[in-house]
Amino acid sequence: MKTDAFALRHIGPEESDLQQMLKTIGVDSIEQLIYETLPDDIRLKAPLNLDPEMTEYEYLKHITLLGNKNKMFKTYIGLGYNQAIVPAVIQRNVFENPGWYTAYTPYQAEIAQGRLEAILNFQTMVIELTGMEIANASLLDEGTAAAEAMALLFDVRTRDQKKANVCKFFVSEEILPQTLSVLQTRSTPIGVELVIGNHETFDFSTEFFGAILQYPGKFGQVNDYTAFIAKAAENEIKVAVAADILSLAKLTPPGDMGAAVVLGTTQRFGIPLGYGGPHAAYFATKEEYKRSMPGRIIGVTVDTDGNRALRMALQTREQHIKRDKATSNICTAQVLLSVMASMYAVYHGPRGLKYIANKVHASAVTLANTLAKLGFEQTNTAFFDTIVIQADAKKIREIAEANEVNFFYPNENSVSISLNETIGFADLNKVVSIFAAAKELATITIDTLSETNHFPESLVRTSTFLQHEVFNKYHSETALMRYIKMLERKDLALNHSMISLGSCTMKLNAAAEMLPLSAPSWNSIHPFAPLDQAQGYQEMLSKLEEYLNEITGFAATTLQPNSGAQGEYAGLMVIQAYHQSRSDHHRNIALIPSSAHGTNPASAAMAGMKVVVTKTLENGNIDVEDLREQAILHKDNLSCVMITYPSTHGVYESAIKEITKIVHDNGGQVYMDGANMNAQVGLTNPATIGADVCHLNLHKTFAIPHGGGGPGVGPICVAPQLAPFLPTNPVVATGGENAITAISAAPWGSALVCLISYGYIKMLGAEGLKSSTEHAILNANYIKEKLSGHYDTLYSGEMGRAAHEMILECRPFKQKGIEVTDIAKRLMDYGFHAPTVSFPVAGTLMIEPTESENLEELDRFCDAMISIRKEIEASDIEDKNNVLKNSPHTLAMLTAETWNFPYSREQAAFPLEYISENKFWPSVRRADDAFGDRNLVCSCAPIEAYMES
Repeated sequence: MKTDAFALRHIGPEESDLQQMLKTIGVDSIEQLIYETLPDDIRLKAPLNLDPEMTEYEYLKHITLLGNKNKMFKTYIGLGYNQAIVPAVIQRNVFENPGWYTAYTPYQAEIAQGRLEAILNFQTMVIELTGMEIANASLLDEGTAAAEAMALLFDVRTRDQKKANVCKFFVSEEILPQTLSVLQTRSTPIGVELVIGNHETFDFSTEFFGAILQYPGKFGQVNDYTAFIAKAAENEIKVAVAADILSLAKLTPPGDMGAAVVLGTTQRFGIPLGYGGPHAAYFATKEEYKRSMPGRIIGVTVDTDGNRALRMALQTREQHIKRDKATSNICTAQVLLSVMASMYAVYHGPRGLKYIANKVHASAVTLANTLAKLGFEQTNTAFFDTIVIQADAKKIREIAEANEVNFFYPNENSVSISLNETIGFADLNKVVSIFAAAKELATITIDTLSETNHFPESLVRTSTFLQHEVFNKYHSETALMRYIKMLERKDLALNHSMISLGSCTMKLNAAAEMLPLSAPSWNSIHPFAPLDQAQGYQEMLSKLEEYLNEITGFAATTLQPNSGAQGEYAGLMVIQAYHQSRSDHHRNIALIPSSAHGTNPASAAMAGMKVVVTKTLENGNIDVEDLREQAILHKDNLSCVMITYPSTHGVYESAIKEITKIVHDNGGQVYMDGANMNAQVGLTNPATIGADVCHLNLHKTFAIPHGGGGPGVGPICVAPQLAPFLPTNPVVATGGENAITAISAAPWGSALVCLISYGYIKMLGAEGLKSSTEHAILNANYIKEKLSGHYDTLYSGEMGRAAHEMILECRPFKQKGIEVTDIAKRLMDYGFHAPTVSFPVAGTLMIEPTESENLEELDRFCDAMISIRKEIEASDIEDKNNVLKNSPHTLAMLTAETWNFPYSREQAAFPLEYISENKFWPSVRRADDAFGDRNLVCSCAPIEAYMES
């Protein structure tokens, strides 16, 4: 037994368990199972050509040496990214804690009350700092949040504006360069015309529906936008403001100026730079726009007993429901990072945030005053943390980099310096000494900070913020540690039990993969640092791209998309760029099977495509003849087909190569959704199947944790003809020779967490990756057979096998008065998170165990499902007072003096013996979604205040 092999630790079933599992399935070997599951004509004929696998010890040694190639200069580049101090109590108890980073999106509210409260805190923090009415649970980054703001303002145009096709959107020239690039990408497909200019000379023409301003501007200038926003409102132009969230502790919030949307990043609230991400963007708007707002919203409601409960509100807004009518394809947030940012606000409170903001501003004022004494002119008339110095940029840069300091250089005569909370007197004095050296003058020593504001009195914030108790009582480490632990105990995460979510691949996030994320050599690098200071990152990222090319069979990869939804969009935009390069501008039809994930049609609509839905057969497969008819019918305008493989129904469709050929024969490209890539790696690949582009969910197949609903990474891998169009970045060039503009803000997206997937591949190697896929299929088919006779599997392959996931039929249970939701809630009493509910088929459960679960856990889950099946049989449609309808059962119920239920307390809470050893208690009873939507409360104020009003 090779105990240092990582595959042995990653893959759940042990060798001694295999015979029992294979016997249950009815095969002699894993190879036979794979043969009966996967069409032979798409099997890879050779093993993956990857580097030899490493042990965990070898990998950690390797990644440390690689990290040492990154140079940790003191960086004042700014442009939306600032070094932040991650409080150690938050780093250890949230960032490095599997109780937080392995949780799933809070669709099952009753076992997610902890992170729901942390996100509610985040929303409250954003609402109060921005002066707005409602905020969401975070978005991906500032650039994409700005694009979502543009789309929202376009969606909420007045009736007359829509009738007149008013489509111009003003973009201040003060906007961050990466934000402008993302806006350029996102505007054209939806019919928005960008007009870039100076806000002081804007004419407020009726041809404009909206505008976006930067506050402070990209190089630090602070403007009072009150008059601009008022004049815009007179002309029915709605204004979005991208605001530095720390500055809002000192400056008048944009909400007070009349902004319609305020957005930005919370990165400087205790989130590592990480070479660009992941960071939680924020997005706040007026309540009247709540149904057009992208992303998720956490709201307050009540549970069955009338007690306060939290849940995701207004879910009918989501792209899963609205599909091609969705205004956004965002199905993820950056929950782990928004939790960290919210805890930063809880830890520091309003006084602490004011202190940090005051220190940063005072440091900037003091530095500007000191450099003036050396004869250097500072050109910003008002600023918060960023000053622009007139100087010989080339000379300053040489001296600065020799002293391991980075500034930003807008032109040959300017140096931009953005200060942050890490600044101290030694840092300020080093900056001064660099400028003194450039003039060959004696330096001036700073030992006190100026207390004078360098912006108008009219912009001094006068309104209070963060007055709620949660931001004013956890300021000692002990208090915050216990608060974090209290919330963690309310959440069921992967460190408690299997989370068998179909399509979501909740697999092991190994500690060895996670450890390097805490190393300063990886998490403190600015995304716009000179490339020679990020050689460790460059080697890691290019190697990861190589590995993904090999695994998918494709020619090139971009890691820039920072979610699966972004990957979908990027793939479609690259396809459109390819068609346009061939003068096929008219190709805009996307064929999408009716069984597709909801983000597919939403992404196609955002990419400016017309969605044509193709039929699905009764057995769950794509209706090939209908697809052929549609492809031929639309051959002159066919852009692409969007398919998922194995299918969303958990089946390897044998006609897949015929499907891809039909599309190619009719002039289209094949986009493959990589949601189910965990069933392909090492056995087949998208290129073999006939795809041209595939997005990968690194937070699924390649072991990045879900983090309660983010971070995600959604790179795309492409065939040779699409490689020239991979996206670039305006500050650090990336992508192909004919690159499209940016998809996400940072050049390599959420680069920090790419380390996880790099480590996953490095430690598993070719054989380990293939074995992982095989065991994912093994575990799924074991559950399928173990539950046979208790639950019907809705779809299976031609030889009766499931892929890596399966759909259980639950609709007949309605005859007993039991809905699929009742099964989901009852599973909580058994200590499990429900599988995917009612997707892709309403009234069903989609189960995916992954390769990481061992036989004991699989059996525990199956025992729970079988026990629930018996409870269903004992139910009566006329009697709603049963153990399923009343689930989940809380500790408060079980310990109450009275028990008015026709079953025992033991049956309610401990229906199987194993539960008593490791009982998980849901903290609330069923959350009332309808009540919460009727009484929408999205901040920390007690619900009674709203109910009374």
